[in-house]
Amino acid sequence: MIPFLRGNDRFPPVASALAAPNGLLAAGSDLSPERLLEAYRNGIFPWFSPGDPILWWSPDPRMVLFPPDLKLSASLKKTLKRARFKVTTDQAFEQVVRACAAPRPGENGTWIVEEMIAAYCELHRLGHAHSVEVWMEDELVGGLYGVALGKMFYGESMFSKRTDGSKIAFAHMARQLEQWGFGMIDCQMYTPHLASLGAREIPRAEFVARLQDLINCEPVQHFRFDTDLF
Repeated sequence: MIPFLRGNDRFPPVASALAAPNGLLAAGSDLSPERLLEAYRNGIFPWFSPGDPILWWSPDPRMVLFPPDLKLSASLKKTLKRARFKVTTDQAFEQVVRACAAPRPGENGTWIVEEMIAAYCELHRLGHAHSVEVWMEDELVGGLYGVALGKMFYGESMFSKRTDGSKIAFAHMARQLEQWGFGMIDCQMYTPHLASLGAREIPRAEFVARLQDLINCEPVQHFRFDTDLF
């Protein structure tokens, strides 16, 4: 059984999360900025389906990218050197989130429900959530969004409407975060897509230990990427 959070109930220790389903820790509460930031500071994130209560997760192992470990395929390197696209940050946050929420091919629904969209847009307004946009001419063709605390970035979701759209966004983010001294990018759960970019699984205990150092670092004041990263 997992606890159902009410009011100001604190999250239980992440070590108490279930093994199956992997990382399920608690249910209930809300998606207020205060609750979300408390979750991220403790290595916890929300993920639930329409009609379900809010579910909180902290899986073991945890998929992360250490920014210097970014891997670029030969074809992606060529794409990054071309001038066919433009990369921006925080220029179309809600548009990126809604693009991430669109059902993938073969899927009927999404976990990024309206409640989640509103919650992360508020985090963005407060300066904690950020988006990376990839444009071809005036079309948004790829991007991602997540939350930055100190020198820690928590990736939430990404999308692609053109080949390598999300990879371009991810590569620019990882390269810039490395230059800013970010120590880790949280990718939550294993996917082959993330593994191909250099992400790997680490034990949850290691993740939480690294996290505590990174979230207390001086934050980046202006989340603007350099124009010459590749």
